[in-house]
Amino acid sequence: MANSSGADLQHPRRSLGNRHRSQAEKFLNLAKQDETSSPQNLKWAEQSARQAVLHDFTHEENWRVLAEIKTLAGDEIGLRAVLEDLFTVLGRDPEQLEQLAGVNMLEHGFQLLSASLAADPLDPEYWSEHINTEFLQELEQRFFELDLSDPRANVLFGRRLERIRTIDEELFIRLVRRLLAQRPFNHEAWIELGHLHEKRKEYDEAWFCYDQAQSHFPQIKARNLFRERMEKRLDGLKTSWATPDNASRTTFLKKMEELALRVKPAPSVSTVTTETVETIGSDEENLKMLMETKEYSSAFFLARRLVTNGEAWAQEYLDAAQTKLTGSTN
Repeated sequence: MANSSGADLQHPRRSLGNRHRSQAEKFLNLAKQDETSSPQNLKWAEQSARQAVLHDFTHEENWRVLAEIKTLAGDEIGLRAVLEDLFTVLGRDPEQLEQLAGVNMLEHGFQLLSASLAADPLDPEYWSEHINTEFLQELEQRFFELDLSDPRANVLFGRRLERIRTIDEELFIRLVRRLLAQRPFNHEAWIELGHLHEKRKEYDEAWFCYDQAQSHFPQIKARNLFRERMEKRLDGLKTSWATPDNASRTTFLKKMEELALRVKPAPSVSTVTTETVETIGSDEENLKMLMETKEYSSAFFLARRLVTNGEAWAQEYLDAAQTKLTGSTN
């Protein structure tokens, strides 16, 4: 389930999710009413429930209905897979995954799923109701321990971070960079971050964000439009602005390469803004190691930095990392 729903759909479609959930609930009720046709009705209910989660993984009822069907069908393995898939969407918190070991899923699985959703709501609006000073401090510490490479997790946390932007811009920048480092193809988040840097007159940082957005989604022309805005803004003024040089771009990609590592201690503010990746062995050895350990995002930024600096041999690794990132949720 994780592979299909993560790879086939990155942005939830609420209407389709609701439609499939309604069908699932219909067959589930029939299964409860008529035991003779229960197995077939449960089969149809599960098919519809899985489609509901596929089309809208942000609606909690879709998960609850699927879990209820698995419980009624006595499918402990399937119910465990549903819980694991939900935790993937929630960022694969190691502590949550450890809770599943040795748990009787048919007895406690549905309650565990409901408790997880209550503690960590999928709806960004409900999630934002938890926000206070202590919550934000805990979030920053926990954020750098989460695996946000799954496209659904990346979309979910991107929407959550939009609620933080209006409260604490500096925290938003630190967290959204980590989010983008783990899945660099989230062009909407790149543009969101670019707009914030542009508003703050941090034009080089804005350029890098728009450049990333347009590189991954050429149709939007974010970089080109930013250049036009800068030319109009500075037209007739003594102030001038030029696109960042290659050295600045290299520094930017190094920062993203470091942030992309999925499991690492939470860095301090100064670490996020100044620390660069240490070179251990040759660049190719580092690329091979990152690919072998499934650190595909970090490999992507390292390979892109090398290609930017004229190392044509790294294009093969760049393509391989991009293929892994776009074709796998692992």
